[in-house]
Amino acid sequence: MKQILAAFIYFTRLPLWRITWLRPGPEAFDKVLFFWPLTGWLTAGVMAGVLWLDTQILPYSVAVLLAICARLLLTGAFHEDGLSDFFDGFGGGRDREKILTIMKDSHVGAYGVIGLILYFLLLYTVLSHLPLVVAVAVIIGTDPFCKFLGSTVSSILPYARTAETNKAGFVYPSMTVGTFLISFICGTLPLLLLPGFAWCCALVLPVIVYFLLLLFMKTKIGGFTGDCCGAVFTLCELSFYIGILILVTTGI
Repeated sequence: MKQILAAFIYFTRLPLWRITWLRPGPEAFDKVLFFWPLTGWLTAGVMAGVLWLDTQILPYSVAVLLAICARLLLTGAFHEDGLSDFFDGFGGGRDREKILTIMKDSHVGAYGVIGLILYFLLLYTVLSHLPLVVAVAVIIGTDPFCKFLGSTVSSILPYARTAETNKAGFVYPSMTVGTFLISFICGTLPLLLLPGFAWCCALVLPVIVYFLLLLFMKTKIGGFTGDCCGAVFTLCELSFYIGILILVTTGI
């Protein structure tokens, strides 16, 4: 229970740390990655709920923007910050050490700014072109699934830093069979909300993006960092939405 609470404290901005009788110790935070997909149930539910409610009184395009803002407020733009560092590091670094140094820098560079602008433009545009019912179902299914993909990175690639040089102060361990099953169930169960088997075809794109990112990180820095996990989640999620939009526009 404390590890689950640690995951919600780490990946959201909810003041759950105020629950003193259940406050997790430092040892619980090194396993937050395993319960990351479970936090997606909350963030996806909030984003989908805001989208649905706002469309009752506002234009659809405005509702989409507010839904994106709602998740950003809930997470503190935690994953998007990792995506920005990912763009800066791999865009501006020529070797492993330079990439890791840039990603650890709190300043945002040109690659990070341009990358985030393009990311949010694509995210907003794609969601705005999805029918409301489809968008709500896809948001609820996509967020946890892509966080599951991001959580498995630690079991495939070695960590590129040490605990001393990591911004979080700990190293993500590899998954056991038990923790993998927990992460898998939490990440894939919401996919049952997708309307029909044909929508599963959209899973191809995020899986391809996932393996391409793993290969890219392995080649460039020989492993992964926390920022890389954020990039895996956000880019896989975006590719999933694009895949759904392709299915919608082609009438499959």
